[in-house]
Amino acid sequence: MQTPKNMSSYREELKTALADTFVRETLDRIAVQYRTTRERIFSVINEKEHIADNAAAKDYAMDHYDELFEQFKKEAEKRGAIVHYAATGAEANAIIAKIARDNNVKLVAKSKSLTSKEILLNPALEAQGCEVVEGDLGEWILQLRDEYPGHLVLPAMHLSRYQVAETFSEVTKHKQDGEDILKLCMVARRVLRPKFAAADMGFTGANFLVAETGTVGVCTNEGNARLVTTIPRVQVTLAGIDKLVATTREALNAQYVLARNGTGQPITSYVTWMSGAMEHSQNPDKKKIYHIVVLDNGRKALARDPLCREALRCIRCGACANICPIYRLVGGQAMGHVYIGAIGLILTYFFHGKDKAKNIVQNCINCEACKQVCASAVNLPAVIAEIRARLNEEDGSPMESSLLAKVLSNRKLFHTLLRFGKWAQKPVTLGSPYIRHLPEVFLKGQGFRALPAIANTPFRDRWEKLKTMNKPDARVKVGIFAGCAQDFIYPEQLEAAVKLLTAKGFAVDFPASQSCCGLPVQMMGERKAAENVAKANINAFDAAVYDYIVTLCASCASHMKHAYARTLRNHPELTVKVEMFAMKLRDFSSFMRDVALLSPEDFRKSGEHVCYHSPCHLCRGMEITEQPRALIDMAANYKQAEEEDVCCGFGGSYSIKFPEVASEVLERKLNNLEATGASTLVTDCPGCVIQLRGGEEKRNKRLKVEHIAELLARQLK
Repeated sequence: MQTPKNMSSYREELKTALADTFVRETLDRIAVQYRTTRERIFSVINEKEHIADNAAAKDYAMDHYDELFEQFKKEAEKRGAIVHYAATGAEANAIIAKIARDNNVKLVAKSKSLTSKEILLNPALEAQGCEVVEGDLGEWILQLRDEYPGHLVLPAMHLSRYQVAETFSEVTKHKQDGEDILKLCMVARRVLRPKFAAADMGFTGANFLVAETGTVGVCTNEGNARLVTTIPRVQVTLAGIDKLVATTREALNAQYVLARNGTGQPITSYVTWMSGAMEHSQNPDKKKIYHIVVLDNGRKALARDPLCREALRCIRCGACANICPIYRLVGGQAMGHVYIGAIGLILTYFFHGKDKAKNIVQNCINCEACKQVCASAVNLPAVIAEIRARLNEEDGSPMESSLLAKVLSNRKLFHTLLRFGKWAQKPVTLGSPYIRHLPEVFLKGQGFRALPAIANTPFRDRWEKLKTMNKPDARVKVGIFAGCAQDFIYPEQLEAAVKLLTAKGFAVDFPASQSCCGLPVQMMGERKAAENVAKANINAFDAAVYDYIVTLCASCASHMKHAYARTLRNHPELTVKVEMFAMKLRDFSSFMRDVALLSPEDFRKSGEHVCYHSPCHLCRGMEITEQPRALIDMAANYKQAEEEDVCCGFGGSYSIKFPEVASEVLERKLNNLEATGASTLVTDCPGCVIQLRGGEEKRNKRLKVEHIAELLARQLK
């Protein structure tokens, strides 16, 4: 499979993917259906408990791979199987090729195994004269087309029935009807069934290797795996060592979550459990020749990696792709190598090397949707960010990333440059709140939105006057964390918050030594800069002084509350400070609803209709969902939009790096919001305001876009 050699070629690949209307419509439909189906299927069970149990079982296995392998080998061989350990993909191929030679295998019938694609097994078998046939319908179609899967569970979902008919026409030398899907399936059956009957070797992957019984578990939605595992006289199972679990109960729990999370089924159509070699009349001893190859190929090293090991919890359900707003637009062919989706961005680095990963790993917008639905509680965005940091350390940072890191590491320099920008922007803003005449060479591809100008007076320069709003008898002290955008671009949002907080009797303070939260440099992989700004903010807000620390930026809130401990893990002297900081940190909406106890009596309710965009890092990162909607309905008439919690496409530097994709995400978001008929749109994040207001400016301002604090302050009695 080809991977882009540089970012320029990767962007061209993404443009090609975006132009495929069939793929986009298909993935769009699946994304909408998946959310509804998943919510329904998990509503009747304790989702978090099952996922936590699955994660714990996987973590235990990681710490005991060697012992579990030996136990599995002993139990499986007791039941007639032959178990091999392969340290590398090449070693696994050599073992399987020898099995084929020793047993005079000419025809191999396979069932799903991404691991076999990971090690390039098919070419290795074909090199010694074996015919290899993929037995599952989607995999067979892709084999005929010489393509890799577009999805972990639904490999050929990116192909239309007409493309399949064209492929089948070439194979059968007979024109096939693309309108009749059932007939196309029958074509596959007529071709494949004789292959199953004639195969010398059946080959499968595995979902589970149960150590206590030596049992292999295989989950599929087609019956072909049953044919592959029963008819041929020789059978081989290939599985990564990460498929080991200690007990049958743990395997059943993982299987229980796998089906629900991957396809919304209570159980997959076929679950096959194989304990040792079954009977087979063609062999002299009347037993099937059954080999199990357990593959390392870097998995043990990954298990020893404290920051990335959780990726080995993955059970290959494909949910991280189903929910991803980027995958939804470009598909798996442009978002992975062998493994696709968020987990594919990670596994490509560890299994196939940095050259294959360095471009595609940039294609994460950090919306955290994948983290929210992961069946094994893998913090996928955090691991992706760690890989970016390692790539920078191994190959050096890109120039723009390195420059930003140097600037953000020095707060005074950063703020001086922003102040200078206020004057430097005048020729390109012409007094408007937007940058209107910047040459395309400086902001290539950014024409889909209007970018905001820097404010004439930042919030920090307004604070001396604003702090007089504090009441003398205020006792509960709140520290305001401003972040970059609200301090220097949208200070009016913070002013609105100060008005609300002081009106409710809080003493508000603004520590001037605070800086950027550090999320931009973390997402760029600039580890040292992320540490520097985290330390600066922890020291700026003495948690012993403040009762609460409140921020109006959802991204800042989520990053500082959840990522600072990971970012500053090598600074044990700050551990207590980090914990206290995180404990006192609150997002604006939940603070105003749950602590300040705003109520309908506090507002003059407006007659305007207001829709809402739920920022990714608020609804998923902070798990705040109901409070902002309740606040809106106190001050105005809340109008619900479709897919309110789907990303707007900003993603900080993502929208600069991948404007072609970001603009498409924004287009869908604005269409859904405008469809409500509302006149005003509010959100909880200044980054989202940049994206949504900039998009609306290009669409002739159909919606007024503002921060929720501005709506509440305007309607406050």
